[in-house]
Amino acid sequence: MHFQEWLRSLYSSAGLKGSELEDFWSVLRLPVSTSSLLGLGALASLTAYWLMTRPRPMPPPCDLQSQSVAVGGNPSCRRSALLKDDKLLDFYFDDIRTGYDMFLRGLQITGDGPCLGFRKPGQPYEWISYTEVAQQAVALGSGLLAKGCQANPQQFIGVFGQNSPQWTISELACYTYSMALVPLYDTLGLESIIHILNLTEISLVICDREEKAASLLEIKEKGSTPTLSCLVVCKDLSPELVERGRKSEVDVLKLDELMSPQPQDLAVVCFTSGTTGKPKGAMITHGNIASNTSSVIKILEVCLHFHLLFLNENSLSSCVCPPPCMGSFEIKQDDVSISYLPLAHMFERMIQVLSMFCHGARVGFYQGDISLLMDDIKTLKPTFFPVVPRLLNRIYDKILSSVNSPFRRALLHFAVRRKQAELSAGIVRNNSLWDKLVFRKIQASMGGNLRFVLTASAPISPTVLSFLRATLGCLIFEGYGQTECTAGCTFSLPGDWSSGHVGAPLPCAMVKVVDIPEMDYYAKNGAGEICIRGPCVFKGYLRDPEKSAEALESDGWLHTGDVGQWLPNGTLRIIDRKKHIFKLSQGEYIAPEKIENVYMRCATVLQVFVHGDSLESFLIGIVVPNPEVFVTWAKDQGFVGSYEELCQNPDLTKIVMKDMQAVGKVAGLKSFEQIKALHLHPEMFSVANGLLTPTLKSRRVDIRRAFQEQISSIYSKTTH
Repeated sequence: MHFQEWLRSLYSSAGLKGSELEDFWSVLRLPVSTSSLLGLGALASLTAYWLMTRPRPMPPPCDLQSQSVAVGGNPSCRRSALLKDDKLLDFYFDDIRTGYDMFLRGLQITGDGPCLGFRKPGQPYEWISYTEVAQQAVALGSGLLAKGCQANPQQFIGVFGQNSPQWTISELACYTYSMALVPLYDTLGLESIIHILNLTEISLVICDREEKAASLLEIKEKGSTPTLSCLVVCKDLSPELVERGRKSEVDVLKLDELMSPQPQDLAVVCFTSGTTGKPKGAMITHGNIASNTSSVIKILEVCLHFHLLFLNENSLSSCVCPPPCMGSFEIKQDDVSISYLPLAHMFERMIQVLSMFCHGARVGFYQGDISLLMDDIKTLKPTFFPVVPRLLNRIYDKILSSVNSPFRRALLHFAVRRKQAELSAGIVRNNSLWDKLVFRKIQASMGGNLRFVLTASAPISPTVLSFLRATLGCLIFEGYGQTECTAGCTFSLPGDWSSGHVGAPLPCAMVKVVDIPEMDYYAKNGAGEICIRGPCVFKGYLRDPEKSAEALESDGWLHTGDVGQWLPNGTLRIIDRKKHIFKLSQGEYIAPEKIENVYMRCATVLQVFVHGDSLESFLIGIVVPNPEVFVTWAKDQGFVGSYEELCQNPDLTKIVMKDMQAVGKVAGLKSFEQIKALHLHPEMFSVANGLLTPTLKSRRVDIRRAFQEQISSIYSKTTH
């Protein structure tokens, strides 16, 4: 074979068209010396090596321009394009129908392999094996039976504690004997805890430490929880508390003193933290858990199938340096997730079922102190990182604030643009030149091993999402859902690295939008309240038929209270919130959360609360400035002082408001949707001060109450 023919054959096998190299062929037709031919041969070999090993885009599991399918020809109601027909996904593996089955599969896969990890301050992670977890769950479940608990889904067991191995073992103990779990947490407040204990008629609560058991015992001593008869403490227990319990006819004992479920059986009663009113107990079945988890597994494994098919078709399996995305979709035994989001909420629980139980992977728990989370991450080196947008915003701000020279800032933004160009071509990797030169320290700060990041619970800024996809060099998915649909109902597909949407419907859910006339949203235009139906939808609220009827239609459609819009490619965008809308005095409807999400794009804003009143004609804002950039930014504006002093400066407050209004104008906010006055507050809204829920959503009633004095003062001084 002539040299030119061999070279053309080599390039063709690498997937290049001959037309792309016509100029090169014309050069090869010229008479050349032997030494030149040898040089060209070396060049051809190097070029061929680069062509065979260059990064490849991730093959998506379906056409990214058509990620969901209209159901029954109705474009306002859609399902996943991964399904062959309108039958939704109940389960993925034939022998796995419950949360308990998920764990048994992991046990079968890995046996004595590591399962649950924990660490003491300054120490490495210690691991409990799958076998040990199974043995401890059976032992604890047997102890619950010995205390008079019944092995049926109507037996409610309380768990009151932070994320820990004991929390998960308690959950598995309930599943082992078909009991239902009821998580409790500090930020519910005393009144809500009493409400939950009495509504569920719980007799036994497992507590992670003596202080929590003592707080429940105090409630019992006052006669507020008549059914409570047993408290189990995971850690040290004093004789004094045992004696106090005896006087109130409550058994207080240590954890070590102490029938498989069906898909339709109740697995957990998850009390939604809510932003107003008493918490409601969402009844989640094992079938709900199995369908939700199976849907994500299906997406990842379908993608893996397409990926392997792509490799075979392109003859890349024998590459010296295979593409860095190879195997990215498969969750394996050596994957590890960091557990720090509250286990009392379904998002974190589904991550554990997905990443640990069903694949024999590991979960490491943080030390319980959120200020030490980054140290825990560096030590654990997780491959799977579940996260909420507020934390991603903090990571984004931290990266930008650490770049303190014009040259480094320019280099960072240039490198981000180069990586974003690869993302737009479907390429995700962490071994590019820019990763090695610019992003390596950023990736090391997250442990250096991240493969998956999943963000949910609230919208995330497209700017932040795109930036972190570039800098972290891993798969970052965005999902949407709520407790009432187990966790998720939409999920962004691998290969689609665009932002501004929450993905297409999961295979376990049909999603439709319905009219909201008062907000001018209509399904015929592809926008309206998001409704969900499928095997992931909950059974209703425990002993609350009125609230259940408000949330669930008779034909199974769940009303979410969120407002969404279908995009042309079949993905869903969250654009509003129906629940918190209110009217201004001139009759205009306001959706404050939509406005807050716009203002969060302002660099100086860390947190914002938008307030309005039906007796007033304009909106005002309570803003917590970003402490990592605010002082420097203020200095650039000609203001000097401490963070607290600057928050009290009225002239600077006006400049912040003008910046926010400029961002709002670019985002398309109407004039009446813009704030007209502002109060700067130096203390963050947090779970500890009662202004955020455990899922980091604003407690609107509590924020309004906390700032009532400032709100009244602003309205009295401002006229429009």
